[in-house]
Amino acid sequence: MNVAYVYPWDIVGDPSAPDRLACLGVEAVALAASYHSTRAATPYHPSHRVLDVAYPAFYLPVRPSSWSRLVPAAPTWTPQDAYLQARDALKAVGLQVHAWTVLTHNSHLGTANPDLVVRNAFGDPYPYALCPAHQDVLEYCEHLVEEILTVGEPDGLILEACGPMGFGHQSVHEKTSGADWTPADSDLLSLCFCTACADRYPAATRDRVRAAIDRTDPTQSISGAPTSTSGPDPTTPSNRAGTTTSSTTTTSDTAGTTISSSSTTGPTTPSNTTAVKASYTTAASDTTTVGAATPSTQPLTIEQALGELTDEVRAVRINLSDSLRHRLIAVARRTAPNTPITLHANPNPWAAGAFAPLPSGEPGADVLVANCWGDPATDAARLAQLKDLSTPGQRIGAYVLALPPRPADATVLADQLRTYAKAGATEFHLYHAGLASPQRLAAITEALRQHA
Repeated sequence: MNVAYVYPWDIVGDPSAPDRLACLGVEAVALAASYHSTRAATPYHPSHRVLDVAYPAFYLPVRPSSWSRLVPAAPTWTPQDAYLQARDALKAVGLQVHAWTVLTHNSHLGTANPDLVVRNAFGDPYPYALCPAHQDVLEYCEHLVEEILTVGEPDGLILEACGPMGFGHQSVHEKTSGADWTPADSDLLSLCFCTACADRYPAATRDRVRAAIDRTDPTQSISGAPTSTSGPDPTTPSNRAGTTTSSTTTTSDTAGTTISSSSTTGPTTPSNTTAVKASYTTAASDTTTVGAATPSTQPLTIEQALGELTDEVRAVRINLSDSLRHRLIAVARRTAPNTPITLHANPNPWAAGAFAPLPSGEPGADVLVANCWGDPATDAARLAQLKDLSTPGQRIGAYVLALPPRPADATVLADQLRTYAKAGATEFHLYHAGLASPQRLAAITEALRQHA
């Protein structure tokens, strides 16, 4: 099965959209049911060409009785039942509709509830990142899945950001490349020390992370005094001079979705930053970064930075994603037992973002999808790892970028599809059929035809 990704506003108000998508040669459409803020081109819509989506929203009717503390926002730029309208239009032309569900990536709820967001070792909050260590966040994600399956009645459920978001987040006007933080730094800054996470780590973890970021002796504090093993209150922002709190070291899609703190190699957005590949000694830790720090003063991997604390810290991180994923799969199977579940996943245990860590696989899912936005060889290696983790009958999907900087060239795209298929991909998830120009849609159509 091949899947084209779209937003509700690509369909609602554009009568030509369903037939245009059906002509691509895909069997299904991934339709956003819950999505973060973005600024999107709408090259085909009769009413507009650019849409500002000011905050994360839920594209089904918000029923207050179905939620607990966290309640998603309704959109003002589309009808509040935009998902349902788009779903019906797509199904009318014979397409399956899968609910594209973004979970912990929500700046609206994070800003309104700062006690529930990811905080790094310096106490800096990431308002876009709801931390799944909090019960309120777990309940919100459960309600989100239950509502989408009950009200939206999709043909499939796609879970994105099914774990903690991390340091990397292409957002607002990013001004962090000059800090020369490395891939290991990005992973370290993705470790959460909120009130629900801090005590789960070994006592010295926060000090070890701070020392690694600042290239200092972990037995000394930043000012030179002996360190405290407890560190500052994670809810109190750090007063360190000269510390920035976000970075362009990760890959983001053109709509602003961060792929992971250890993301694909090579540029993936039309940005003015230069991506430089860094080598890792751990599997699937392929990361983009800007600039370079002095090799003699930087750890090459997060494992080198954490030392003897590595195994325990890694287990804490993996458990955050595992717990959320298991709860959501249980809710989905209880609510809609026959609806297939797709996971956006990354075999890298330190991953943070839209593609959550899945180092041991997940037999409860029907499809495992890996990001394929970078160097095709690196992408293929990641796919092969997911294939090795899969169970009999479980499908592997390649999340294929059909937008810049990829060329609008069917031959190039078809060659990439063949590479991913050899690595184990049995279906292609194509990003993004609503943003792509006519030339790119034609390239998608021809590439799928060549591969068939």
